[in-house]
Amino acid sequence: MEFSITALLNSFAEDKLITPKALEKKLDCQESDAIRQLHITLEALERIGILVKERGKYKRLPEEGVVEGKLRCSSKGFCFAIQDQDDTEDIYIRESQLNTAWNGDRVLVKVTKEGRRRRSPEGEVRLILERSNPSVIARVKKTEAGDYRAVPLDDRLLFELMLNPEAEDPNLEEAVDQLVHVEIVRYPLGQHLPLGRVTQVLGSDAQSAADTELVFCKYDLPRTFPEAVLEAAEALPRKLRKTDQKKRLAFQNVLTLTMGDRDPNLAQLDHAFSLEQLKGDQWRLGVHVTDLVYYLDADSPLDRYASQRGTSMFLGDTVVPLFPPLFLERIGALTVGDEHLAISILITLNATGEVLEFEVQPSVLQVDHHLSYEQVQGILEGETPADKTLKPLVETISHLHTLSQQLQQQRYQRGCFDLHLPTRPPQILGDEGDLGAVIVSAPTQTHRMVADILALANQLVLSHLQALAGLGVFQIQAPPDPQDLQDLLKLLDNIRLPLSLQQDNTVQPQDFQTLTQTFATSEIAPILFELLHSTLKPVQYSAIPGPHFGLALVQNYGHFTSPLNRYGDLLNQRILLAILTTGRDRRTSRAKEHVNLRHSSCHGQITWNVVPPEVQRELEAMVINAIPHLNEQAELARQACQDLMGLQKPSRCKPIPVKSYRVSSLASNPTAFLCA
Repeated sequence: MEFSITALLNSFAEDKLITPKALEKKLDCQESDAIRQLHITLEALERIGILVKERGKYKRLPEEGVVEGKLRCSSKGFCFAIQDQDDTEDIYIRESQLNTAWNGDRVLVKVTKEGRRRRSPEGEVRLILERSNPSVIARVKKTEAGDYRAVPLDDRLLFELMLNPEAEDPNLEEAVDQLVHVEIVRYPLGQHLPLGRVTQVLGSDAQSAADTELVFCKYDLPRTFPEAVLEAAEALPRKLRKTDQKKRLAFQNVLTLTMGDRDPNLAQLDHAFSLEQLKGDQWRLGVHVTDLVYYLDADSPLDRYASQRGTSMFLGDTVVPLFPPLFLERIGALTVGDEHLAISILITLNATGEVLEFEVQPSVLQVDHHLSYEQVQGILEGETPADKTLKPLVETISHLHTLSQQLQQQRYQRGCFDLHLPTRPPQILGDEGDLGAVIVSAPTQTHRMVADILALANQLVLSHLQALAGLGVFQIQAPPDPQDLQDLLKLLDNIRLPLSLQQDNTVQPQDFQTLTQTFATSEIAPILFELLHSTLKPVQYSAIPGPHFGLALVQNYGHFTSPLNRYGDLLNQRILLAILTTGRDRRTSRAKEHVNLRHSSCHGQITWNVVPPEVQRELEAMVINAIPHLNEQAELARQACQDLMGLQKPSRCKPIPVKSYRVSSLASNPTAFLCA
């Protein structure tokens, strides 16, 4: 499997030697070509002083003044290296110091001049870690010398690509002045231009090309899975074995259901629900998440490739999945009628919906029913199924709805809000997703019901990981920029909706709650909600817990309930099971008093390191190394979905004149999206 320089360098523990054989295993280099490429790379990194070789082993050399960042370039040639940490300065890089790096590449930068006053520090590219442009959308031209060149439409890519007319390309003469998708065959080498190969002619302009095809080409989205990944999926067991079910809670006899689309993609069936009434007006809510870690070793081709993709993408009717279909069919999807391994979050609540306790248990379950959101809404509105045996299902839906209303009320009390965006589809994965807030976009309330339940399960699991080991892949969302919201408030004042912030220089979730309640009664509510949404900052993955503005949470929030679609969820599942498997439930082996690591009762009772030091270090490194790539892939997915929405918007729609709201403007100028 291909590896990046980033992955290679992340394989080196601090000041420790590692053998090439160990690196081959870590990077899953099995083919002779991949092994040869690894050894060439190691030798090159040694020659430029990044690595040192001792007795046949390699070690990374620490370099003072060298930082890692992602290039953001302008059409004028200069760039900035953006570091991952929020409190770090951007490093200015002149065009002459890029050393063939392109916009979007991840690089190591040597700081050559410290920043002072209001000037940024300056630097030069020391090493290109990852290329972000394996292909480009370009226009073909023919030079006076008779050569063919591809000129990227993105004006931040300041180069032309040589095209080989003898390669297996479309007829280049016929492709002159056409938009094409060009695969990078060779990056710049010395004074030689990069070499490209035309893989597809898109049309004479962006308007003549298919919307989804443009997005796929612009972001070089994968269309298939590598052979090694498909072979790994084929090798998985075809059915659940008795040995797989040992030491797991059995839920085969508990009514369990999934909710979602009428004809769901299998990737959406990664969580299920159950509800049981206990004594004393208490309820046990079960959120059951498919157990993938049981089948996926961290070094397996399936896991490695899923980590590269980072997230599934839902582009209209087209899905770019995290896992191949065969994996979903055999292992991942919680299909009706079959037994599945799961991780069950079992939450005990009182009659008013307050959480009394919870536990997280490996389990075995059998899904009894799948209901579409429309079917659930019909039940809530009093429709009675013809089949009388479904009466328990109707009762479960009714109780789940009551419970969700209580959870919703608790969410509102802490200052949370909902965004009514009728032009957008609801979050496909059920919870608040990458928008950072619960989206209401349909006449049914079932989307909000599912979102409230899943958000609670996510919150409890991440609080459990934090209590046990201080580990997790967290989700954080900073508050909006006060100035952005002040601009919106000025607009509201002009249309006679005078509102203000509770604190002049700080935006609180309660401010958004007030705004959304006011917008709901306005004749131009859709526009106002879109403008309000545009002020929200993106949700970020983080190794350190922090506040989540959209859910009005102070800390300890992250995703767990959709491991088939978000690799961050899968990492949290791996952390949880590592803790439950290797963790110590008492201070010493001789101690009589112990805690239940699977139950919330252990919170605040642990005064020792639960996880062995070597496991703790391994998990911490896994999380820290994954965070930057997860954020990049999540941003890529957001941009791809946003661009597709813009291209599909009717051209008669006029853009709203707010700088951050750019979706509808793409419809009137599709070519602009190619350069965005």
